[in-house]
Amino acid sequence: MTRVWQDGRIVASKEARISIADRGFLLGDGLFETMPVHRGRVFDLDAHLARLASGLALLNLAEAVDFVKLRAGIAAYLAVEEMDSAVLRITITRGPGPRGLIPPEKPCPTVSMTLSPMPPARIEPISLHVATVTRRNELSPLSRIKALPYLDNVLALQEARAHGAGEALLLNTRGNIACASSANIFVIQEDRLETPPISDGALPGTMRALVLTLAKDLGLAAAETPLSVECLAEADEVFLTNAIRRVIAVRACNGTKVGDRAGRALERLRALIAARVD
Repeated sequence: MTRVWQDGRIVASKEARISIADRGFLLGDGLFETMPVHRGRVFDLDAHLARLASGLALLNLAEAVDFVKLRAGIAAYLAVEEMDSAVLRITITRGPGPRGLIPPEKPCPTVSMTLSPMPPARIEPISLHVATVTRRNELSPLSRIKALPYLDNVLALQEARAHGAGEALLLNTRGNIACASSANIFVIQEDRLETPPISDGALPGTMRALVLTLAKDLGLAAAETPLSVECLAEADEVFLTNAIRRVIAVRACNGTKVGDRAGRALERLRALIAARVD
């Protein structure tokens, strides 16, 4: 990353600045979106911006961000950087404000964008560890947006890595599966494709939404339903999804093997997504 887009200007990364009074820095008062760039364009841009708009509305910042200018900024930034394949992150904070929790009456958001190299595709399946250090609060509206305070996810992933797992599985306050630290989770059980509902604390991922729409093409009935950790061992297949990594097979959870009986459906799903991206 050599240059960043910040508040309408493209500058060298070392020249980018935020105010010491910025509420994103002080309070985590803001949100972000991470999206894939393929052939110089953002894949599923409308879906990402829709979730961003939903989050801004929740934070009472919808009227403070001009989406026409934001779209133009994305296009300009991608054109200047000329990156064929990359990860674009948009970060929006409420901007500077007085001391304390009460937001300023007229916020002046800080809007920034960064581009990073696309990580290599993961071919090998991943293992999960059920986080015990924290749980996903499905009752919080923040569970449905990418709010800046991501420390629950950080703590969960640290715990998973300490146990030799590649990803953390987050349960909600009722003990149901919510999501992974940076992905949604799906199981294939006979002719059904199942994933936790948003009401269980699952982030409404853009790739999650796409996979649900592709279920019919796989000959599967899509269902958003509560999932338990125990059901993973009984599933025909378990996999994770996110916008950057797309589809990642899971082969173990807390050291116990999970289903590996629907590999063809998984490969078919990967091909369908690749066709959409291309």
